[in-house]
Amino acid sequence: FEAARDRLMATGAFESVGYRFAPSAGGKGITAGFQVVEVAQVYPFRFERLDAPPNQLTECLRRADPLFAEKLPGTMPVLERYARALDACPAAKNVGDRIVGNLVPDENGNLVIAFRPATPPPAVAEVRFTGNQVIPATALQNAISGTAIGSRYTEQRFRQLLDAGIRPLYEARGRVRVAFPVLRVEKAQSVEGVAVTVEVNEGEVYNLGEVRFAGEDLPESDLRKAAAFATGDIANFTEVQAALDRVRRQLRRKGYLNPDVAFTRDIHDDKRTVDLTVQIDKGPQYVFGSLRIEGLDIHGEAAIRKLWATKPGQPFDSAYPEYFLTRIKEDGVFDNLRSTKSSIQLDDKKLTAAVTLVFK
Repeated sequence: FEAARDRLMATGAFESVGYRFAPSAGGKGITAGFQVVEVAQVYPFRFERLDAPPNQLTECLRRADPLFAEKLPGTMPVLERYARALDACPAAKNVGDRIVGNLVPDENGNLVIAFRPATPPPAVAEVRFTGNQVIPATALQNAISGTAIGSRYTEQRFRQLLDAGIRPLYEARGRVRVAFPVLRVEKAQSVEGVAVTVEVNEGEVYNLGEVRFAGEDLPESDLRKAAAFATGDIANFTEVQAALDRVRRQLRRKGYLNPDVAFTRDIHDDKRTVDLTVQIDKGPQYVFGSLRIEGLDIHGEAAIRKLWATKPGQPFDSAYPEYFLTRIKEDGVFDNLRSTKSSIQLDDKKLTAAVTLVFK
């Protein structure tokens, strides 16, 4: 039993393993039982650079270990045992390298177990583009070189760079179906690393169709006017983001200081249009509470309070303090005014905003 306990502990799947004996119910023997505590922290796993169908690799792990589960403990015995199982897996025979397992952050910052070759991937030395006509290759290279050149190449990582750096250039031109169907990787000629050739399918131009607003108790007419979406024109998603920023500013002017504004799109390939649904959660509304003034004498403070337009209890516009100070300087209210500063103190329980204005 001690040997069995040791074997269970050696799996890396348990925090502790114990056993106990007791007389059997009939009194003619001994009943033995194991008491185990499983490792509580488990992680999803994935395969990187193994060039084999993930389902086949997963099946190899399932057959190799009776303790297999969809999430695995990140202990060294588990990682080593599963890596050796993949070394022996027929689907991974073409890897040509020892496989290792490591805990790594995924795209969202969550930890996952990655099984991959022990040798690090090569660095990206060059990026080339083919199939592009709307945007010159030099512009595409400039857009991605800062993040791609020198980074370790994996297809997943490189496609993330394309989505972050190249896709927005096309979506600003209405090319919402832009795709990068083929990545060709070869050894770079002039420097150490690999050259990645990206095949670009630019797609057709789409126009911005209907824009809907979704959310509770929205001042839709004001938001639509502030956003000024160019419906019927080319679907420029750089301008869409700018329109959403204008929506956020409009909400903040009404005291909704932390609005959540996002959108989903519905692409109509038959009409080559993109409809948007703008989802808005306004959040709590803050009102103006009090005004504090520093750096002025009693007469100067009285003049400022007279000019200050927002009254206690009114919806608080977070941009108003700096706008107010700018007007004070432009209108020459004070001689020899060197600098001004504003600060805002929010009371999240009372939903009030206290403003401090500093004059030098």
